[in-house]
Amino acid sequence: MGNYIRFDWAIKRLLRDKANFAVLEGFLTTLLGMKLTISRLLESEGNQEREYSKFNRVDLLAENTEGELFLIEVQNNEYAYFQRMLFGASKLVTEYINRGDNYDKVRKVYSVNVVYFPLGGHGCDVVYHGKTEFLGLTTGEKLDLSPYQKQLFRVDEVSQLYPEYYILKVNDFNSVARTPLEEWIYYLKTGDIPESASAPGLAQARERLRLDTMSEGERRAYYSHIDDIVSLQDTIVNSRRESFESGKAEGRKEGLAEGREEGEYSAHIKIARKMKAKGKPLAEITELTGLSEEEIERL
Repeated sequence: MGNYIRFDWAIKRLLRDKANFAVLEGFLTTLLGMKLTISRLLESEGNQEREYSKFNRVDLLAENTEGELFLIEVQNNEYAYFQRMLFGASKLVTEYINRGDNYDKVRKVYSVNVVYFPLGGHGCDVVYHGKTEFLGLTTGEKLDLSPYQKQLFRVDEVSQLYPEYYILKVNDFNSVARTPLEEWIYYLKTGDIPESASAPGLAQARERLRLDTMSEGERRAYYSHIDDIVSLQDTIVNSRRESFESGKAEGRKEGLAEGREEGEYSAHIKIARKMKAKGKPLAEITELTGLSEEEIERL
């Protein structure tokens, strides 16, 4: 662990302070490749719904001076992850338009997802960008906007009207940081910021996210949070291994899929029991495991 506060902890507690917006602005500017200024932080209405909070938990929702929305989530729980990204962005599209407004008032949404678990699949990159494009079935031609639409909506491509998704597979980064974005990913993975790092926002992070500035009580809570994350990840890995062997023994593809899902759910139950026994707040257990408050209360 490095000398600086881990990003997922900072984003929930420190980066909500307007004085620290420069850290977030630097991170988003580096990732998206465009200069932006955060005007304020918002609360998602969906984030306040108790019953379905596990499906739409918002770590941080920011608005820039152009009225665009930036949903930043740090995740250690992998269940139905791609669907969760879609739901979160879609919910914001509907929340942030007033009844009676024309559709040209739909906000642009950027969904930024920092994941600390094996995402699966065959992709070997560390950062992925997803956007919506329409391609002709026969010609492969990309559908474009008319000159009038470009002027009206102030964009150049159809994809700019739709939510865009960024996934940072932090644990897959094993290289030397040579670019500004790699410097950010190195910090996200290690919690360390080398003196040579010059990416936008990291100088402010180096100054304001130091572990030695935390009080003793804050430091204890922080290390306990890190321990819970490590425990959850270890439990999921072990449960997945057991599920894989079970499915392999059965010799059925369905057995693998069902066993993996049951194993991961079992892992979340185990870690929730441990956290509950340690007296952790219900909201913190829900946040880490993805279980509902009702499920946790029944344990």
